[in-house]
Amino acid sequence: MLELTQDLLDQVRRIAVAAGEAILTVYQRDFSVEQKDDDSPLTEADLAAHHLILAELTKLTPHVPVLSEEAADIPWSERQQWTEYWLVDPLDGTKEFIKRNGEFTVNIALIQQGEPVLGVIHAPVLDKTYAAAEGLGATRQQDGLTETIRVALTPSAGEVVKVVGSRSHYSADIEDYLSRFPQHELIAVGSSLKFCLVAEGSAHLYPRFGPTMLWDTGAGHVIAKVAGAQVEYQGIANPAYHRENLRNPNFLVSAL
Repeated sequence: MLELTQDLLDQVRRIAVAAGEAILTVYQRDFSVEQKDDDSPLTEADLAAHHLILAELTKLTPHVPVLSEEAADIPWSERQQWTEYWLVDPLDGTKEFIKRNGEFTVNIALIQQGEPVLGVIHAPVLDKTYAAAEGLGATRQQDGLTETIRVALTPSAGEVVKVVGSRSHYSADIEDYLSRFPQHELIAVGSSLKFCLVAEGSAHLYPRFGPTMLWDTGAGHVIAKVAGAQVEYQGIANPAYHRENLRNPNFLVSAL
């Protein structure tokens, strides 16, 4: 098992930032969009980031396997034997990338014994990098400054509960959920930045009713958890990241 050290976290952060630079090279010019078998979009930026991250993680930890969105066809018979692995979404929020709204991220997580224990989320356009590891705390890096982040305090009676939701996947289920909070504010944002808003205290809740995959949530899960939030998946017992089905059920990230 890899030891969770500040050096390892810094190396993963460096890889995520480098992948973000590769993404921005494509973002700043015209690019084509393909459709994958599941009808989700794919751009050359997704692939450029994937290949860079795969190469760098292989150099950093040659014996640790990698499960990436762009190379996810690894059979369960093989993955079942893994005690640790890297879980990667090279470009989370491809729809946001295509819309050019800046709300997309690079996600890299380390999974040990089926649980996310280290994670980095880098937002290239926003120039923000969130990072966390068990025992090392959670941080946000921006404009050359690194700050420790923690979840917000539970609102007092009558105070507004801030709920973060998807910009591209808003649903009636979210409206039903929000009805239990008479005083609430919905903050719409794309990609795994929703986990980060809870982790840094900008929001109290992130309920997700709808499809996500393991690589969409691994890095955000550990960042939110280390910052003090609870992350609960509907109908799944721990370890949440050691299973055949790569699709997540509904989940809730809560600072309350």
